[in-house]
Amino acid sequence: MNIQGILDNAKETLGLQAQEIEAGVYIPSKSSLKLAAPSKTNYDNTEYDTPYKGNKKILMVCSEQQYMTMENGNKFDTGNHPVEMMVPLLHFKKAGFDTDIFTPTGASVKVEQWAMPEDDDDVKQIYAEYQPKLESPKSIADFVKNDMANSDDYAAIFIPGGHGAMLGLPDDKNLGELLRWGHKNDLFTLAICHGPAALLSANLDDPDAADDKSERDFIFKGYEMVAFPTGMDKQMPKIGYLPGTMPWYFGEKLEDLGVTISNKLATGSTHQDRKLISGDGPLAANEFGKLSATELLKALS
Repeated sequence: MNIQGILDNAKETLGLQAQEIEAGVYIPSKSSLKLAAPSKTNYDNTEYDTPYKGNKKILMVCSEQQYMTMENGNKFDTGNHPVEMMVPLLHFKKAGFDTDIFTPTGASVKVEQWAMPEDDDDVKQIYAEYQPKLESPKSIADFVKNDMANSDDYAAIFIPGGHGAMLGLPDDKNLGELLRWGHKNDLFTLAICHGPAALLSANLDDPDAADDKSERDFIFKGYEMVAFPTGMDKQMPKIGYLPGTMPWYFGEKLEDLGVTISNKLATGSTHQDRKLISGDGPLAANEFGKLSATELLKALS
């Protein structure tokens, strides 16, 4: 057996080998799941003294793609992270907000089922409640074409994480139009973990902007935020969370556009810069949801 084979055997013995669930498709290693996907979340059941009674809703943007192909050709079974979706939704619901779910074409939302906190009744209950919307979401393309210009239905655009947020969303011109519309109309933008990758779409061609791209500014240029750190993503294959090196890193691209990502580790931190609220990973989901709900209630009171 060669050295690589010995190392692979050792990683498998220690539970550090990504788990192959079908030919060429992987989920995180057993050790990674113990660390990164606990069976209960830190959701704290915060009660909001004066829940919202108006008609503004949250517009949640989700991925409809499931597999990220690594540099080595292995596919990571991903989508949106259930904790980063559902814990904020629990806070939004408690604060009086309903949420509409959108994907680029209206195809079903893909969810990292291996990250579902199986012993968390609150998360499981709201997941079941939103299941019909996850299976039959609204279409971003249709909304942008038919309804966006005259819509006043929404107070915020929410983008949950999971590596699936890096699939399709950063390259979606309709999402770019939606984000620029939200920014122009003073909506909150809420993004957690890998969700900020989707913000890159706002830098795609803007039909209403100057022809000279150098004359346009990325709408989040000069903003500070937290997100899942590039440095940690680069380490993930070593513990088997990912089945290979990622094809690209969203943090580097955001920084090239003038965004400051202030955290180096994912420790549960949140940050607010104007109406951009961010969180660094699943550990941040509770505080991120609470901060977002509190700021929405303040702004709409």
